[in-house]
Amino acid sequence: MVELTQMIRQAHERRANNVLTTPLQHSPALSAQYGLDLYLKCEHIQTTGSFKFRGASNKLRLVKEDGSKGSVIAASSGNHGQAVALAARDAGIEARIFVPAAASPAKMAAIQAYGARLELVEGDSLAAEKHARSVAEQEGKTFVSPYNDFEVIAGQGTIGVELLEQLADFDAVFVSVGGGGLISGIGAAIKSERPNAELVGCWPENSPAMHECLKRGEIVDVAEESTLSDGTAGGIEPGTVTFELCRQYVDRRVLVSEAAIARAMHDVALQERWIVEGAAGVAIAGVAELADKYRGKRVVAVVCGRNITLAKFLAAVG
Repeated sequence: MVELTQMIRQAHERRANNVLTTPLQHSPALSAQYGLDLYLKCEHIQTTGSFKFRGASNKLRLVKEDGSKGSVIAASSGNHGQAVALAARDAGIEARIFVPAAASPAKMAAIQAYGARLELVEGDSLAAEKHARSVAEQEGKTFVSPYNDFEVIAGQGTIGVELLEQLADFDAVFVSVGGGGLISGIGAAIKSERPNAELVGCWPENSPAMHECLKRGEIVDVAEESTLSDGTAGGIEPGTVTFELCRQYVDRRVLVSEAAIARAMHDVALQERWIVEGAAGVAIAGVAELADKYRGKRVVAVVCGRNITLAKFLAAVG
C-alpha cells in the first residue's frame, strides 16, 4: 500500500493542467431524502466527462517521460477510450483504440474526435481488451489498461487525495465498480490517512463481475446482462491487480437494480440539475440502498461521469 500511495501522491503533484480538481458538493436535498449527510464528488465535470482522464493522463505522462514507446494501445468503447485518446494527443503520442464492433457510433465518434485511430473487434469489451493487449505485446507497444495498471490506478487515486483535502471527516465513500481501478486508487489514498472510513463498492445487479469474483475469492467468468451502467460493464481480466486491491480496501458491497439506477439518475437530475451516466447512478443508488445503515452519518458518493446520450438518459429517467 505504501508504494501505491506514493505513486498516487506523485500523480497528484505532477498531474497535467487539464486534470481538474473537481468540486465536492454538499447536497441538502439528497441528504434530506436519504436521511444522511451526502457529499457528491463531481467527476462528471472532469475533462472528457469522467474520472478516466486522471488515470489515462498519468499513464501517458509516464510513457512520454520514458520516451521508449512511440504509440500506445487501449481497448474501450467509452470513457477510457476518450481519456486515452486525449491524453495521448496532449502527449504527442499516437493512440490506437480497439472497440467492440457493436459499440455505439456516438461513442466511437467521441473517441475519434480526440484524434485516436479506431480498430473494431468482434465480441464484447473483454474480448476487445484481450485482443488489444495481445496486439500491444506482439508489436512492442504500451497497452493502457482501463484498470489493470498501477500507474492508471494511481491517477484515479488522486480523487482520494482531493477528498482528504476537501472534507475534514467522512464515514464512508460510495464508488461504482467495474474493473476496480477507481475504487482501488481511492481506497489506497483514503485508507492511508483515514483507515476507519468505509469504502463501499457499488454494482449493478445485471453486471456484477468484480462483486462475484470477490464473493468467490477468485477471478471467474460472470454472466452479465444489459445495464444502464455501461461504464462498469464487462468481465475482469485474469490476473488483474485490482482483485487483491479490492479485497484489501473494499469494506462493504452493494448490488442495485436497474430501476434503482434509473431512479438515482432521476433524483440527481431533479435535485441537482445534473445529467449523469448510469455508472454515476450506481453509486447514488448504493447510497439509497444502504441509507438506513448510514443514517445521520457523513458520506461521499463519487459521481463518476456524464457521458450518456440524451435519448438514453431521457428513456431512463422518463
